[in-house]
Amino acid sequence: MPVWRLIKVNLKTYCFQSSKAEKKIMNDDNAKQIWKLIQKTGDELVGKLPPHFSHPKGRNPYAHIALEIKNRFGMTYKDIPDDKMRELIDYIKFLRENPS
Repeated sequence: MPVWRLIKVNLKTYCFQSSKAEKKIMNDDNAKQIWKLIQKTGDELVGKLPPHFSHPKGRNPYAHIALEIKNRFGMTYKDIPDDKMRELIDYIKFLRENPS
């Protein structure tokens, strides 16, 4: 099934279709497995993340994990290729063991 993508270049927005076949991205079963791991890790990090002035009511551990994945790999967890799944799992475990 094609996916619509939007790209902003020099204040102009371009819209194009892409499909999973065009890019090597994670298959649905692996994405579900990673999401469950993110949820489990987020549950374990509740209350363990250090305070931050931008989050006076506390930090969201699930968003923290997702953002750290995006910062490390340059894409969301669903867009990471299947062949990097082991590296992704190891990184999520690292985040669990080293809350920051």
